[in-house]
Amino acid sequence: MSHLFKNAAVMDVDRGELSTATDVLIENQRIASVGRGLSSSTAQTIDAGGRTLMPGLIDCHLHICADGMGSYPKIFPALVAARASKILRETLMRGFTTVRDAGGADKGYRDAVESDLFPGPRLFVAGRAISQTGGHGDHRNQADFCASCSANLSVVADGVDQVRRAAREELRRGADHIKIMASGGVASPADPIDYVQYSMDELCAIVDEAKRANKYAMAHAYTAPSIARAVEAGVRTIEHGNFLDEATATQMARAGAFLVPTLIVYRRILTHGKEVGVSDLHLEKARQVMEVGSRSLGIARRAGVKMAFGTDLFRAPKEYQSEEFLVRAEVLPAAEIIQSATIIGAEVVGMQGQVGRVVEGYRADLLLVDGNPFDDLSLFQNQGAHIPVIMKDGQIVKNSLAAQ
Repeated sequence: MSHLFKNAAVMDVDRGELSTATDVLIENQRIASVGRGLSSSTAQTIDAGGRTLMPGLIDCHLHICADGMGSYPKIFPALVAARASKILRETLMRGFTTVRDAGGADKGYRDAVESDLFPGPRLFVAGRAISQTGGHGDHRNQADFCASCSANLSVVADGVDQVRRAAREELRRGADHIKIMASGGVASPADPIDYVQYSMDELCAIVDEAKRANKYAMAHAYTAPSIARAVEAGVRTIEHGNFLDEATATQMARAGAFLVPTLIVYRRILTHGKEVGVSDLHLEKARQVMEVGSRSLGIARRAGVKMAFGTDLFRAPKEYQSEEFLVRAEVLPAAEIIQSATIIGAEVVGMQGQVGRVVEGYRADLLLVDGNPFDDLSLFQNQGAHIPVIMKDGQIVKNSLAAQ
């Protein structure tokens, strides 16, 4: 079905401006025309009433297979999938039309969304993250001698041959990108934050496998040394990066590497951690990274590092996903934050020129918003309450204006 938005304030994400009284025609899942005075005898007309028409949002660091429960490795895969379907649906209703899973979701989830079995955003998946023994993806208790790890979230591999095989296995299973655990983390029991993980040979081997499959590697990395080594190895996106320093930010910018900060997760872990069984050790780690996290935004910005929007919320409720906008607003201008969740996110997932703008020829991933997000980022809060219309690939998935 064709759709015609009338009288919209169309967002120009590149300039940080809104138009006035503009029409947008949607045909064959794409934006067919943008201008004034458009008409169509076949399109369903939606009167925007001066509301903002903007691109759908992109979250580049989500875990749809983890919803804050502390017992994840112990529950049935069918229950994980059922919970993931709820996360996907609610994420779409917040205005996120594209997401990149950072470990846990496999091709089956992507196929379920594409087949309309699960309503949700367009999905890019990592499969299982690759971790060294005792690394961020090794979820064993320190007293546990069993060699198994969480079979769905991560896989433990050591040495060049093992990491190559692990990367190849995830690629065989349909991964869009490969996730590397390159430093210590908050949620893992055996590795302090400053633990630099994997040798250079191992890092380079994983990146090589991804590149030869025309994919790329993303790396969980908190500290400057772990970030620098990952970038040197050819990793394309750095996740978290809270302890980034100026020299490493310059290295990232020269290499064209992206930073995907995830600041809301630490605040919400500290608020909700006890509810989901997070240990005192994990809470202390969260405090450490939260204290320096916002500082990394300014460092990356001054160096010219492209920053994408990410939330993580691995051990915290996903309902706080959109609060990442408000956390970043403590440091960054609203226009740049919106760019991180649109055009920069599109680059990260390889859809530049296809999503992230309201431009002719682009896929029709669109939001109609009650106000100007450049002036008020709280319009993304309250679970999509201020987003009456959501369109994904030219299909209306929410239209509360129809009931008015």
